[in-house]
Amino acid sequence: MGLGFGLVRRAVRVMDQAETLFQTAFGSYRLTRQPRRRRELLRAWDAADEYLLDVVAEEVQPKAQTRILILNDSFGALAVALHDFRLWAVSDSVLAHEATRQNFMANGLIMDRLQLLTSLEVPDETPDLVLIRAPKTLALLEYELIRLRPLLSPKTRIIVAGRVKNMPSGLWKLLERVLGKTTPSLARKKARLIHVELDLSLPAPVNPYPVVYTLENTPFRISNHANVFSREKLDIGTRFFLQHLPDCPADGDIIDLGCGNGVLALMMLQACPGGRVHCVDESYMAVASALENLQAAFGKDVSATFHVAADLSGFSSQSADLVLCNPPFHQQHVVGDQIARAMFRDARRVLSEGGELWVVGNRHLGYHKTLKRLFGKAELVASNRKFVILRAVRQSGRGHI
Repeated sequence: MGLGFGLVRRAVRVMDQAETLFQTAFGSYRLTRQPRRRRELLRAWDAADEYLLDVVAEEVQPKAQTRILILNDSFGALAVALHDFRLWAVSDSVLAHEATRQNFMANGLIMDRLQLLTSLEVPDETPDLVLIRAPKTLALLEYELIRLRPLLSPKTRIIVAGRVKNMPSGLWKLLERVLGKTTPSLARKKARLIHVELDLSLPAPVNPYPVVYTLENTPFRISNHANVFSREKLDIGTRFFLQHLPDCPADGDIIDLGCGNGVLALMMLQACPGGRVHCVDESYMAVASALENLQAAFGKDVSATFHVAADLSGFSSQSADLVLCNPPFHQQHVVGDQIARAMFRDARRVLSEGGELWVVGNRHLGYHKTLKRLFGKAELVASNRKFVILRAVRQSGRGHI
């Protein structure tokens, strides 16, 4: 006897959504990703998280007072599973911190034993156990390791976890240069662990971050923290955008959404000395870089605000005259346009009537289709073989949120 039509539809809907039950040696938990999507197909954890927690349970066997430092836990999977211990969770992503809070709440957990730290902060005590998810950017890991090394003791146990395909040879070399000897585990479900033996006799490396360069054709010195995109030179998308910046808006409230190091905001403020710019990014290091760069260019009283945020929820509707956006097309190792689409929706909400959204992006991403749906139409401002610059105007009653 077959399933009824209604049951079939429900079964298909379940198959079209990601698994949310995270089963570990420390308990079972419901986990979701951030930002939330209606039909999320990806889990909030992966095989590397599962492998790491199995080893912690079987080999480390932490006690109630064990102090555990977690680095780069994308959605709080490790922190949730280890909530019974004393935890620090360090991340450069405000989305990761928000996901951790949401997943603690969803599972009825209290965060009284967890401290969420930004990538620019370090714990105030020596951890007994350090669990590291290998980040996409090795520069971020280098910064983290150099900053943490003075806190570690020979008794500190260090384990690095990641998907095999995301663990290049440079990762091993970095760990051995900064911390000490590495011993890899066997691969399991395409994940691997690296056990690190701390060697305090190694020379302490000088932290090379932030990186500073002179912005081409200007006197401005641009400071870039370790996790800032294209930290060693101006990226080609931003260079193209700088060649086609919009005119100054009449009232002057400009949002640089996904600001990175703040170069777009800096150059708009130079062109519009009576304007106000607002730098928004979900990376703590990006916003710190933008703050340093705009203050270096215009002084401590620069007409700018700085927001570590994944969206524009802190801005009132119809409060901005111009939004500039160079959106990311990936979240960690996952490629997709969901973050860009959310940015465009946010921009439409905060723009005043007649306000403009200017977007630069790779030609193949097809952002004009999303902008046309949201704003009614999208105008091509400029293009080259790799990038397009698009302009969309907020008009009452046009487009769909």
